[in-house]
Amino acid sequence: MSVDEVVRRVISGQRIEAREALLLLREADLFTLGSLSTRVRNRLNRADMVTYTVDRNINYTNICVSRCKFCAFWRNSGDSDSFVLDIDTLKNKVKETKAIGGTHILLQGGLNPDLDLSYHESLLSVIRAEGLHVHGYSPPEIIFFSRRFKLSIPDVIERLIQAGLGSIPGGGAEILTDRVRSRISPNKISSQEWLMVMEEAHRQGLRTTATMMFGHVEKDEDQILHLERIRNLQDKTGGFTAFIPWTYQPSPGRIPGKKPHSYYYLRLLSVSRIFLDNIPHIQASLVTQGQSVGQVALRFGADDMGSTMIEENVVASAGLRFTIDESQIIRLINDAGFRARKRDVFYNPV
Repeated sequence: MSVDEVVRRVISGQRIEAREALLLLREADLFTLGSLSTRVRNRLNRADMVTYTVDRNINYTNICVSRCKFCAFWRNSGDSDSFVLDIDTLKNKVKETKAIGGTHILLQGGLNPDLDLSYHESLLSVIRAEGLHVHGYSPPEIIFFSRRFKLSIPDVIERLIQAGLGSIPGGGAEILTDRVRSRISPNKISSQEWLMVMEEAHRQGLRTTATMMFGHVEKDEDQILHLERIRNLQDKTGGFTAFIPWTYQPSPGRIPGKKPHSYYYLRLLSVSRIFLDNIPHIQASLVTQGQSVGQVALRFGADDMGSTMIEENVVASAGLRFTIDESQIIRLINDAGFRARKRDVFYNPV
């Protein structure tokens, strides 16, 4: 199989296999990848439109027993800068988000054994009382709750839905191979557990996103296997709304290495769009790539510019801050040659 043969298969609308995606990732030139990914993007979405959303990423605690080797955000209980979000502060954050036109809250936090399930149910209730959607609690949190409170995964998800959970983010996926996970997050869930939570969430009617954090210890083959596992689950459930890949951000005391070059980010973004032919949306990562690369990503398969994210703490803890307001994100999209459309979590126009 040659690159030219794979290119012809993509152009003709055929699904490519993992080995063909790996070939594109390794050998296709960047402009070919951009052309192919744009072709697939335009089959699934309006060619002239790029969406964005307004939300806030609220972290309810940074105390975490997982202590992942790539994460600069976690703290031990008792550390001087550890925190647990109180209800009054949450209410203020939610009201601020609503006041600027936010549609939802991205709610995530560390695996803190000192918080009971009623605390999490209270967080959900507060946000829903203000009329905002809750996109929250990634698979590692749900598995942690299952073990901590001796509940089944279906029961945990059901309890969270009853309290106000509306969808689940794809956090904690990192790379969905246990060879990699054992090196970067040995205390976190397995790849199969991540997939199991997502499958159960889809079964209960929740839509979710899928993510990938790359550029640390994984190999090309691991990245493609990650994509294949997500595509296989999507074939089964149809519950993923979007895929968001982002680059690992090295920081002192964490996994050593250099941040992947934007050139490689665009390559993997493009291959993701080509291979994940059953996931409707691919999101550019403004929070890790910045505005200029975010714009370029719209010509390499991305149809969504992500969020203004008026608050973001996890990537920022590694020393990287890219914040933006709604007028700026609209300008970026328009200047890249597209029409901007505000959306909600489910990609409905707002």
